[in-house]
Amino acid sequence: MSSIYIHIPFCKQACHYCDFHFSTSLKHKSELVDAICKELEMRKNHLPDEIQNIYFGGGTPSLLSFEELEQIFETIDKHYQVSEKPEITLEANPDDLSEDYLKKLSKTRINRLSIGVQSFFQEDLKLMNRAHNAEEAEQSILMAQRYFDNISIDLIYGIPKMSEMRWTQNIEKTIALGVPHISSYALTVEPNTALKYFIDKAVIPPIDDDLAKLHYDILLQKTAEAGFDNYEFSNFGKSGYFSQNNTAYWTGKFYLGIGPSAHGFIENTRSWNVNHNIKYIKAINTGELPQNTEVLSKTDAYNEYVMTRLRTKWGANLLEIEDKFGLNFKTYLLQQAEPHFQNGLLEVNENSVKVTKTGKFLTDGIAADLFKLNLK
Repeated sequence: MSSIYIHIPFCKQACHYCDFHFSTSLKHKSELVDAICKELEMRKNHLPDEIQNIYFGGGTPSLLSFEELEQIFETIDKHYQVSEKPEITLEANPDDLSEDYLKKLSKTRINRLSIGVQSFFQEDLKLMNRAHNAEEAEQSILMAQRYFDNISIDLIYGIPKMSEMRWTQNIEKTIALGVPHISSYALTVEPNTALKYFIDKAVIPPIDDDLAKLHYDILLQKTAEAGFDNYEFSNFGKSGYFSQNNTAYWTGKFYLGIGPSAHGFIENTRSWNVNHNIKYIKAINTGELPQNTEVLSKTDAYNEYVMTRLRTKWGANLLEIEDKFGLNFKTYLLQQAEPHFQNGLLEVNENSVKVTKTGKFLTDGIAADLFKLNLK
């Protein structure tokens, strides 16, 4: 099964922490939707099997109109074989989810919403420069539940001055609202963002890694008590509500990346489109795919396998590593992992190397210790 990711590069305003590609001008929105449809047509033979997942990310996909969404779906239906029951997700901001818009969304093929709540507290939303307020954060979920069963929300932890109590209340409110899936990420400081500028100028306190770990530990505890499964480092789902799209990414399934700055992965090749709206539109309109590609070496593919699988509850399967990469790669991984076995950060369970609860917050660093640079 394959997936399609569609990047919608528009936002009402810039969040202080965001370094994704987007524009706050909607001037070329209709042209860009046309170009997305043309790219979908141009790449109709790039995937080897039927489509199981379609994901609208951004940016802010909830800025698309009902008509623009239908235009994209008509293009997909014309040129791709879509499974009988695909997961189709739209990322949405709370301030876009009016009753009327939700009614219209419910009449499209979209069957899953990912709502960018980030926090239920006004001081956090103001610090991040989110377009919605605390009341809209909660009300958007309550309204969405009238039309959609499969709802995920994003929450950000490690926010400067966010107390243990406030973070706990964020999680408890999410659980009380009956949301079946949570994606939660630590606030990070990216170059060339407003957040980086404000921290450098001492307007905002610096990020505290110890605070982020404390918040993550609370997240693990509270979600486990409420029956969520932490199936990937940042993703927590009730039974039957794991994101098929997220799971496909972390388990190496193929996907097309459509739209400016979108990334894709097919066979052993990664591709990424130009991160400029006008350049993207012009290239597509002249029949060119504005993308770069990279064929992964065996070592690169192994490193990526380790990085992605260790983040999941399923871990890095030793039999699969030997089958895909060879016995020497499996032997190398076990050798590199030995110190982490000894200190209780990794374990072997059912032929898979997995991060323990103690090591979970250190997952990316542990994975880096298992990387190989020059193995043939």
